[in-house]
Amino acid sequence: MTEPDFNDLLSRFDLRDMAGFTRKFVDDLRSSMSATIDIGEDSDWSGVICLGMGGSGAGGLFLRALSDDSGGLPFVVWRDYGLPSWWGPDWLVIATSYSGNTEETLDGVREAISNGGTVVGICSGGKLEDTLLESEGSVCLNVPTGQMPRSAFGHIFGTQLSACWSLGLLPEPRPEEITGMLSRLSEVSADADISDNSGMAATLSRSLVGKEVGIVSPACLGPAAYRFSCQLNENSAIHATSSDVPEMNHNEIVAWSINEPTNRALLLLSSDDLHPRTTARIDWMIDEVEASPTWVIDCDGESLLERLLYAAHVTDWISIGLAVLTEEDPSDMHAIESLKSHLASIQ
Repeated sequence: MTEPDFNDLLSRFDLRDMAGFTRKFVDDLRSSMSATIDIGEDSDWSGVICLGMGGSGAGGLFLRALSDDSGGLPFVVWRDYGLPSWWGPDWLVIATSYSGNTEETLDGVREAISNGGTVVGICSGGKLEDTLLESEGSVCLNVPTGQMPRSAFGHIFGTQLSACWSLGLLPEPRPEEITGMLSRLSEVSADADISDNSGMAATLSRSLVGKEVGIVSPACLGPAAYRFSCQLNENSAIHATSSDVPEMNHNEIVAWSINEPTNRALLLLSSDDLHPRTTARIDWMIDEVEASPTWVIDCDGESLLERLLYAAHVTDWISIGLAVLTEEDPSDMHAIESLKSHLASIQ
């Protein structure tokens, strides 16, 4: 049987060019990471709280992982209305809303400002920009408009990184390290593009048709695994979940180890430089868990940042491939738009 032609499928079902935006991921990163951000370094913060939802909020999880790996401050991700009860103005707020109109994020920003907090906002305009421009001491960093938030991850996360580097919240790589990383990611991007109908992303997406997907990763790659599950939910319109090793080895693994036929695929993210006991746990799962298909995605990179970006980009292509194989527009989000209309009607 002839394999489906992804070029034909993209032309028929990718109506708002999700693939085109995905091809620009590394360029988006490069431009946003090199942008001049006029923020003075401040070493007095107790921590950073990241506000954001969906595609706009994913970067906060990545920042937290980087800080856990090599930072000096706690990063907390808050995906709800308001702020946690323990928050105080000694905690910097990084608020991300691509549209600038995400109601949960705006609610937290207003609470922070009214209680003397400092907010660094990242958006393409909207109410968030207006609110921050009226707040003395807060900053609004703009990203290009005109695409779905989940396709603008390069713009969003690159800007978040630049802000954290400028403020001294995370250690900044040397220029030559960034250049090398982006060069390698450009090669990864070309290899992952499904339009040539070959490569791991194209093959893996074909194997996932009709499956529910469970994604398992070491905790350090957990943000990429979670984002992958969300991309499969939203781009591909399938059920997908993510969990971390070692935690899932103390609970979820029981369900995976039952030797009965299921309709669930197992995807494992892995990489070098893991704790040896984590590697042993992943190896056991590969040998002992019966799921069809089972895939291991080795996330290459010379740093945790590069490995996270590798995972985020390659899995984006898998979600797009699976979407068009099942005749879904990867940009469609009818349920989300319907919910927003409902919420607007009851304000």
